[in-house]
Amino acid sequence: MSKFMSAAVFAAFAVPMALAAATPASAEERICRSSLGQVTVDNLKVPSKATCRLDGTRVKGSIVVETGATLIASKVVVIGNVQAEGAKAVTVRRASRVGGSVQVKQGGAATVEASIVDGSIQLEQNKGAMTVVGNTVGADVQAFQNTGGVTVEANVVDGNLQCKENTPAPVGGGNTVQGNKEDQCRKL
Repeated sequence: MSKFMSAAVFAAFAVPMALAAATPASAEERICRSSLGQVTVDNLKVPSKATCRLDGTRVKGSIVVETGATLIASKVVVIGNVQAEGAKAVTVRRASRVGGSVQVKQGGAATVEASIVDGSIQLEQNKGAMTVVGNTVGADVQAFQNTGGVTVEANVVDGNLQCKENTPAPVGGGNTVQGNKEDQCRKL
């Protein structure tokens, strides 16, 4: 075999092998349209208009709640984030643990209760009731431009408690905040 032919054969096999090695393995995504108990999944998605109930579920990645969907999570462990945009309702409660943040934007109602969130809780431009009660939060709690009412009560917040442009103004109290209590939340 000539040197040119050997190089061509090598290139024909080496390039696809190098590309295959460079492609990262993607984590599996579990779709939830009903309920899951004490199982472990990589990532979890609640598809549009579905309802997912989690009880004791472990998520090694993140949970994404799509438009019009509902998540009711109790005693869950989520290594990543809980992210919802346009969701009908998001509930994280009863001794749940989220390693990242809980982000609920442009949706309906949200409740984060009696849980540990290592990152932030961010509630933005939601139309339903927002309830953040009895949590330990590793970063900030932020409530901006919500119109269904915001209750922030009895939380321990390592960062700031920030509330702006909510109608009506947030209610609650008894929050221990290491950073600053700002704007509408300065008396909570």
